[in-house]
Amino acid sequence: MTEVRKTSFVAALNAQPVRPVQWVMVATCMLVLIADGMDLQLLGIVAPLVIDAFDTDRATFGYAMGAALIGFGLGSWAGGALGDKIGRRWTLVIAALVFSLATVGAGSATGVWSMAGWRVIGGLGFGAAYANALAMAGEWLPDRWRPIAISTLSVGTPIGGSIVGWFGPDLAAAYGWEGTFVTIGLGTSVMAVVILLLLRDSPSFLMALGKREAAQKNARIVLDEEVELIPDPHATDTAEGVQIGVFHPSNKRLNIGVGLAFAASALVAYSILSWSTVLLTERGFTLETAGNVVGIVGITSMIGSIIVGEAMRRLGSKRVMLFISVALVAVLLGLGWAVEHLPEDAGATERMAVTWLAGGAGALFSAGIAGIYVLMAYGYPQSCRSAGIGFGIFMSRAGAIGGSMFGGALLALGGTSSVPFFAVQVVAAVLIGVAAFVVDRHVPPLRG
Repeated sequence: MTEVRKTSFVAALNAQPVRPVQWVMVATCMLVLIADGMDLQLLGIVAPLVIDAFDTDRATFGYAMGAALIGFGLGSWAGGALGDKIGRRWTLVIAALVFSLATVGAGSATGVWSMAGWRVIGGLGFGAAYANALAMAGEWLPDRWRPIAISTLSVGTPIGGSIVGWFGPDLAAAYGWEGTFVTIGLGTSVMAVVILLLLRDSPSFLMALGKREAAQKNARIVLDEEVELIPDPHATDTAEGVQIGVFHPSNKRLNIGVGLAFAASALVAYSILSWSTVLLTERGFTLETAGNVVGIVGITSMIGSIIVGEAMRRLGSKRVMLFISVALVAVLLGLGWAVEHLPEDAGATERMAVTWLAGGAGALFSAGIAGIYVLMAYGYPQSCRSAGIGFGIFMSRAGAIGGSMFGGALLALGGTSSVPFFAVQVVAAVLIGVAAFVVDRHVPPLRG
């Protein structure tokens, strides 16, 4: 009788080609994040219509804009912890139902505070979906593909934002902003069924929980040979064992650096994504052309997020984070100058400059966010990976809430000037570089 080889699941994956079923699982996680992004970014796209309908000002409406981010932060941390406890699969099902049905409910909002309530509920689902989808997808891939896959998956939200940026205004014209929320919410609710059909918890995760039999069963889905699984090793392993929590002392600098970089990147991202339509329509853009700017930002975000995974794999995460910081500062200074000096009768050239500078910012802030996801998937051990990613997302909500909720107040502070709005974003871009020196568990550069 042939002796069954003992190996960890990741080691077994590293020794064989990637099977189609693994890519199906990754693609399903991507669809979850696209649906998440559609629901999350919808309010920013139709914001001018909702502000008029509620007869409110931009600063007050900012509370509704930022409400989903509050729920997102709470949902990412709580949902990540839930995913580590009951499994990523069932947590994703719950998350998809929560955010899609809350989007349907938002269509019945009659004022800023009722809209904010629905958005907080939706945010709980947004955050839980993000933490668990990224953790699950990475666990089904070998080391050589994980950084690229994680960074690519992080474009799910920008893709969703681009989709609603393009057809959201048309839906709003046909059915009103209320009907747009209902239509998109019902459409994204289908993801709950897709998750149940196509996703399974990874053997690595199940082994970390001590569920050996279930791990062996799921391993047979993708492995070429029968093996006896052992837990996946990690840099945090100690003589006391491999089960550690997010706040284990070994994670201290990783937690601080991730929180700082994530908050800074998210502030820039949500300032631009949430307030671009308001800022640009006040400077002569139509809602359609302003929506197209958000669509371009979504496309460049995809490009930046995909590239950063390969860049971190080859160059290491520290060098890449420093580059993103410096480049984002330069682009934001250029975008702020272009918007500030945009004439009332701006021609195609001036508008195109604003559009592509915004696109450049989108590529860089999304690369920053995607890079942090890669860093978290590498840095946190299996026993607390969903919770670790959830914690990172939770910490990022400070910046995201600041960008979404107080972006309107910064615009109001500047009056006819956008200087305060962009000045805060430039400071945030600098902090990304600072965080690169705080983190002590960087993705190493490729050797040889």
